Amino acid sequence: MPVIPVRTALRNYDAVVRHGALQGLAEHLPGAGKVFVVSTPDVWELHGDKVVASLAERPHGVLLMPGGEERKRLAEVEALAERMATEGGDRSSVVVAFGGGIVNDMGGFLAASYMRGIPVVQVPTTLLAQVDSGVGGKTGVNLAAGKNLFGAFHQPCAVVIDPQVLETLPEREYRAGIYEVIKCGVIADRPLFDMLEQQRAEVLERRAGAVERMIADSVRIKAEVVSSDERESGLRRVLNFGHTLGHALEAETGYARFLHGEAVAFGMRAAAYLAELTGMLAAAEGARLRAVVDSYGPIPSLAGVAAENLVARLSRDKKTIQGRTHFVLPEEIGHVRVVTGIDPELVLSAARAALE
Repeated sequence: MPVIPVRTALRNYDAVVRHGALQGLAEHLPGAGKVFVVSTPDVWELHGDKVVASLAERPHGVLLMPGGEERKRLAEVEALAERMATEGGDRSSVVVAFGGGIVNDMGGFLAASYMRGIPVVQVPTTLLAQVDSGVGGKTGVNLAAGKNLFGAFHQPCAVVIDPQVLETLPEREYRAGIYEVIKCGVIADRPLFDMLEQQRAEVLERRAGAVERMIADSVRIKAEVVSSDERESGLRRVLNFGHTLGHALEAETGYARFLHGEAVAFGMRAAAYLAELTGMLAAAEGARLRAVVDSYGPIPSLAGVAAENLVARLSRDKKTIQGRTHFVLPEEIGHVRVVTGIDPELVLSAARAALE
């Protein structure tokens, strides 16, 4: 059972990766106050009975919310908070964010904001959330201007990851999560990337050994980065590999066409092209990176998306500071660098190449 420590200035906690971990959820909850489980109807229908059984000795309530990026807005968090207040939530309460990345982000933001901050335990149920949004304390919602522009850093008390829940995950959602694992391999773990390249069948068949390795290695990478740079002032930016143009693609298509991981897949392809155009990345490495990304596709059609519109959106991205867009670009598989001041024409060329 991998137990991966996350050490930050705000809080030290563990990410537990264990088959059947849902049954032991209660042991990871702090205090004795009422537990509010934030989830979506589909996740609750599939796995809610395990959570209820685990919380049998603890007062608890369930707050179901609609899923989808288009509903990841401040009004939905306010609605959850109103229900918590009505159902007796106080400063001793605990939020359990039980669902995919959107639930983890919004449940974490609810906990960060309710009565100026109460504890949260993240229980991610999609592969993407297990390897990314469940760890690190970044919470928030979308604005019309862009993705995740309104939020807070709020570290959880624990992250409880049960790989068994992935058995019910739809195929498209599972593949979307694999793209985030590819990201981890590119930024810091060439052997993980090699595994994804060489053991594609085992990965797609969700064999236990491959799944646990993907989760544990990805969480370990994120934990190491977050422990060194909690608030994304430096090193943590490498976790945004593929996200710069990926976020632009999501916003450009109204958060309706692509899952987050699929947008990151596009963003990684574009970043590889940009790294080649700037002379940072050898063509062979770029081609290999894109081949592995493409092997876990396809992603939805890119028809009708204009490169010019994607590039125009970069000025409103969180990674643009004082008018300078920060790109995370690979120098080789397993190592990336944050770069600014890139010629906009090269960015446009890379976006066009990735759209082809």
